[in-house]
Amino acid sequence: MVQDRLGGKNALICGSVAYDTILQFQDRFKSHILPDKIHILNVSFLVPDMRREYGGCAANIAYSLKLLGDRGVPMATAGHDFAPYRERMVAQGIPVDHIRVVDGTFTAQAFITTDLDDNQITAFHPGAMQHAHLNQVSDAGSGIALGIVAPDGRQAMIEHAAQFAAAKIPFMFDPGQGMPMFGAEDLKAFIAQARWVAVNDYEWELLQQKTGFTVSDITAQVEALVVTRGAEGSVIHAQGRILNVPCAQPRAIVDPTGCGDAYRAGLIHGLLWGLDWETTGRVASLMGAIKIESRGPQNHSFTRPEFEQRYRDNFGQSL
Repeated sequence: MVQDRLGGKNALICGSVAYDTILQFQDRFKSHILPDKIHILNVSFLVPDMRREYGGCAANIAYSLKLLGDRGVPMATAGHDFAPYRERMVAQGIPVDHIRVVDGTFTAQAFITTDLDDNQITAFHPGAMQHAHLNQVSDAGSGIALGIVAPDGRQAMIEHAAQFAAAKIPFMFDPGQGMPMFGAEDLKAFIAQARWVAVNDYEWELLQQKTGFTVSDITAQVEALVVTRGAEGSVIHAQGRILNVPCAQPRAIVDPTGCGDAYRAGLIHGLLWGLDWETTGRVASLMGAIKIESRGPQNHSFTRPEFEQRYRDNFGQSL
């Protein structure tokens, strides 16, 4: 079933822009971390493969939405080193009007070490992201069909959620790596204001522990709860149903960085176009699979016919 389409309007993506320094450890972390010595942990990983990528949740989601033919508008803060990133976004046709440069700061920086099992250890410097609350949802003007509150500065996430709600703009709450910043009452407030909630399976466990909420507690307040489970696919709780979405098959497993953001772009695409939840979940699943085939969060690409063919190949039906 295809619902009324919201396409033709913009999705406002409140989140981060960041430089990702990605390091590959050619072994497994578990082979070098002694469980009984965690209290005196002192490890060093030799990482001969290093590269710098363009990342951050807001920019990653906007990039994947652009591939799908939609217009995601990132709302974020960046530092004095943002110029190369800005030039790249402009060249790709991604809006930069609502990325505020904060003097005297660095753009957020993530240092991500990945092992042979695709486990990741990340060190993150927020930099300008700590000032993201300087942005206001109202700055984006009219033409915003929906929004997402993705990982960002703590105060920014709280204020942007409240601003979306006050403006009656439906939004998705995606706490991601920001989950530890919030207590039970904060999380309950986000859920009460949001129309959709998206988390991975680990974040879902944390969300339940912190709030005491069950699936039914959350779906009584939002239209859909989406829980991703990596290679096991995802589960969408919506309209009184439990939809088990299969994982699309990647052609190669290269780098998981940014897969969650690509998946969320697929969700937003489905919402903009009024697709049913089965189709929306499969589009999101395929986006994650395509992303994992490339290094970095913004180097995957495809044409619309290629995407539709892969959708048919994976799910046995046309998009």
